Amino acid sequence: MRILLVEDNDAIIMGLEYLLSQEGYQVATAKSVGEAERFLAGEDCSLILLDIALPDGNGFELCRKIKRDSRIPVIFLTAKEEEADVVKGLDLGAEDYVIKPFRNRELVSRIKGVLRRSGSGNPVLRCGDISVNTETGKVSRGGEEIALTKLEYRILSSMISYPGKLFTRDEILSDIWDISGNFVNDNTLSVTVKRLREKLGDSEGQLIKTVRGMGYRLEP
Repeated sequence: MRILLVEDNDAIIMGLEYLLSQEGYQVATAKSVGEAERFLAGEDCSLILLDIALPDGNGFELCRKIKRDSRIPVIFLTAKEEEADVVKGLDLGAEDYVIKPFRNRELVSRIKGVLRRSGSGNPVLRCGDISVNTETGKVSRGGEEIALTKLEYRILSSMISYPGKLFTRDEILSDIWDISGNFVNDNTLSVTVKRLREKLGDSEGQLIKTVRGMGYRLEP
């Protein structure tokens, strides 16, 4: 899948090109409204990440044109955080609105969610005999459904999106803070991972590996 990044900040472009390429996406960039329009006139993409403040125009106007002429999903990626701007962006048809500075993993999760809803992504994530259906929220191992708490589900769905990737404890704590809306401390994380392992039949920690002093990794 190819993502068009419409952004004029070189540092952000460089960071997002690396992040998204690591996730398996192709990345095309446009630093202005004009460049974006020329790209879209001759090329296809699966999703557009769109800044609002551009050198030669306004991202809102570009979004209006995109939605008039195509069904390409749009995510605004901008420092404009006023409620009126958020509402305007969504009213123009954008699928999501992410405010800078953003967390990398949160942005990737939002991109995947938009692609799934637009029919461009697979809602079922798998690792070995474990599957997570991100549309229904159902988790199974070996065909047997497993009931998870909200925190357990969030940890597993994050890890199964990137089998073999090391997730630091700080990354996981930041992620489950967002989903639960409550403070989650380091001890709670340890207990939650322990219970998740038990439910997956992984009490020995062979599936969800502990990387001592760092975090956890789901074995592919």
